[in-house]
Amino acid sequence: MYEWVKAIQRMIDWIEDHVEDNPTLSKMSSQIGYSTFYCSVQFHQIVGMTLKSYIAGRRLCKATLAVRDTKERLIDIAVEYGFSSQGALTRAFKDAYGCTPAAYRKKPVPIPLSIKKVVLNPSHFIEKGDLVMSERIVSNPFIWMEHIPAHKFIGIWDINAKGYWDFEKRKDFDELEGFLESMRPVMHPIVWAHTAGWFYEHGHKGYFYGVGVSIDYDGEIPKGFEIREFPESYYMVFCHPSFDYLNDNGEVMRRVEDLAWNYDPKVRGYQWNEDFCQDYQRHCPGDRGYEVLRPVKKL
Repeated sequence: MYEWVKAIQRMIDWIEDHVEDNPTLSKMSSQIGYSTFYCSVQFHQIVGMTLKSYIAGRRLCKATLAVRDTKERLIDIAVEYGFSSQGALTRAFKDAYGCTPAAYRKKPVPIPLSIKKVVLNPSHFIEKGDLVMSERIVSNPFIWMEHIPAHKFIGIWDINAKGYWDFEKRKDFDELEGFLESMRPVMHPIVWAHTAGWFYEHGHKGYFYGVGVSIDYDGEIPKGFEIREFPESYYMVFCHPSFDYLNDNGEVMRRVEDLAWNYDPKVRGYQWNEDFCQDYQRHCPGDRGYEVLRPVKKL
């Protein structure tokens, strides 16, 4: 199964580079060296949708971003992304989002974009016992301070969730991801892009997932989400720099979180400020690495 997941991820990556060219199953299967039949069957099993549906979703997503972020004519966007006409793009747009491309361009709102799938991740293999983590040298995490201004957060707060994987198992997770991706233009530059973390309610610790926006945000809230406001605060950041995601993710997260949850801020003259703020989690293995941010205030 491990080899098949790697093969399907290669197929997904290839699709991403050729989606405008109407990629065929035979071309994709030749890229990874397996028959078209097995590629089709395994893609459906691993990704959870047919190859045809996945390609259609990615093509529409890229066309949607072009509608939102460029001034290209709609007919040119339709042709560029493999639609037979502007009318075909409009029909696909209305079926997926309930509005026309022209209306969306005038007033972008949160919509469920079909984002690129990532199936090559540690959780997939750990759950099935297919991956043996290699014994690698992983650095110890370090600490610094960061100020985050007052902001709002659009998300889902689940008191029963313990971490990201609980959200990933939701049946509507892909739709949630799509909504958040569509909100990238209004994401808060400091709170960061797709963000998650932990909150506290009546002595219990839950997990949230969503996106930070500016304090003056008054736009639409995606269906199923809510918006909350948080004051400015300093945060103690527990961080591990960039790392090998597939091999080292579990160990890196364990080390960072062990330090974050067991650290005494009094040694630096602070106390936790989680009565008014929430703990943030940033996960970008190939760039910033892994970070847990806990709000603090001076003693």
